[in-house]
Amino acid sequence: MSMFCYQCQETAKNEGCTMRGVCGKTEETANLQDLLVHLLKGISIWGKKSETVNKEAGRFIMEALFATITNANFDEDRFVALIEQAISIRDALKAEVGGEETHDSATWIGAGKEAFLEKAKSVGVLATENEDVRSLRELVIYGLKGIAAYTENAAILGAEDDALYAFAMEALAATTKDLSVDELVALVMKTGEFGVTAMAQLDGANTSTYGNPELSTVNLGVSDKPGILISGHDLTDLKMLMEQTQGTGVDVYTHSEMLPAHYYPAFKKYDNFIGNYGNAWWKQGAEFTSFNGPILMTTNCITPVKDAYKDRIFTTSIVGYPDVKHIQTGPNGQKDFSEIIELAKTCAAPTEIETGSIVGGFAHNQVMALADKVVDAVKSGAIKRFVVMAGCDGRQKGRNYFTEVAEELPKDTIILTAGCAKYRYNKLDLGDIGGIPRVLDAGQCNDSYSLAVIAMKLQEVFGLDDINDLPISYDIAWYEQKAVIVLLALLFLGVKGIRLGPTLPAFLSPAVVNVLVENFDIKPIGTVEDDIEAMMAGK
Repeated sequence: MSMFCYQCQETAKNEGCTMRGVCGKTEETANLQDLLVHLLKGISIWGKKSETVNKEAGRFIMEALFATITNANFDEDRFVALIEQAISIRDALKAEVGGEETHDSATWIGAGKEAFLEKAKSVGVLATENEDVRSLRELVIYGLKGIAAYTENAAILGAEDDALYAFAMEALAATTKDLSVDELVALVMKTGEFGVTAMAQLDGANTSTYGNPELSTVNLGVSDKPGILISGHDLTDLKMLMEQTQGTGVDVYTHSEMLPAHYYPAFKKYDNFIGNYGNAWWKQGAEFTSFNGPILMTTNCITPVKDAYKDRIFTTSIVGYPDVKHIQTGPNGQKDFSEIIELAKTCAAPTEIETGSIVGGFAHNQVMALADKVVDAVKSGAIKRFVVMAGCDGRQKGRNYFTEVAEELPKDTIILTAGCAKYRYNKLDLGDIGGIPRVLDAGQCNDSYSLAVIAMKLQEVFGLDDINDLPISYDIAWYEQKAVIVLLALLFLGVKGIRLGPTLPAFLSPAVVNVLVENFDIKPIGTVEDDIEAMMAGK
């Protein structure tokens, strides 16, 4: 059996993982994921024939795509179940709409894990032989995986858009057709357009439910009580956990991408919501060990689980790991976290790994509240440039580049950030400009939408015809597929000159890289000194 996966930045030799994923997934898991995506194409072929959008199929496509995102689900049994469900949904659609289809994804039938693994060998990424067509198809699919993550988080809050489901079916079905490179490039751009739609939908769902993020100071220390550490991105899970821990004597801490929960007004009322523990996702091996209490993983960003905390880590929603306890969703979307809470009571308080605090909460509503101050600072020359350093963090040593850029940028620059990339510099003492912190954290990776809104508002305020005339440079760190859709969304909005690192995606063929360079001036990161000089010169 063999695998081939190159969907994340850390893929082996920046070419592709062929024996075991650098992320930790096995060949079997990778291949089952490939078959699942293949069958989602079949669902989409039949779904496109329907006169109305089949919500069940659309929601399933998003959930299943989300499960295949990097560091989300390592549990083979869960993928076997998803594949069985995919075949069932596909065949029900087929019976409903009728007609004939010849593509294998729309017709293949098999049963059982062994049959699935055998079939998976022939439907992976490399089944598309033409390198450029493969590159563009995968770029669309990885963009869809990012859309799926944001769409699923919004759907949990009751926000759904049939147009997103319809586009997912349109795009997946299109990857089974013999389209030209130009047609595929157009599909890539349309994926970026729907990426904007998905992020706007999630932004609206989060803010209407929990309030607009606001300027907030977040504690980095610990209390002397036992605690629960919650990681991932799902604010709904956090809300349920906060409600269920009231009066129990158990504190709650955020980890990694859950940090921005502290910026929402709805969570400020909980006295046992203590602060943020630790850093980006890739440090969880050490930080989950020292936390001492239970950990709840709500979305992607789980790494191979260590024995030191295997008996006190829990997954929920699309997250899965072999032999790790999974909290199911009950009636009306409710979850029972009592087992986690009772376990916490028996654990020691967290071992303190840092002290102090950090400031965040600069989503678009908060920045617009400061708009006059920001505009005046730009007009007076106090702020010379904004540098968007959003995206993901990761283990690669080359990511020190982003810390060094933050440290070396002139003192008259403001860093706009979102996503876990911020952990490379959000604890540095970079000062402020007239009371405006030099690092403005908008929140989670999906809150990159806020950074786009801020840019468009500034374009309007300064009366500029082109968003690229703003004093803004983009120096983006990427790791997985949610960062891919953020990139495509920025391209759709017309942003040019984006620097991307620490490496260009392995799934971009040389010809596709050339297309992106020619049309959008995409650039690989260079040296810290050269890139800062170029950005300050508007290049």
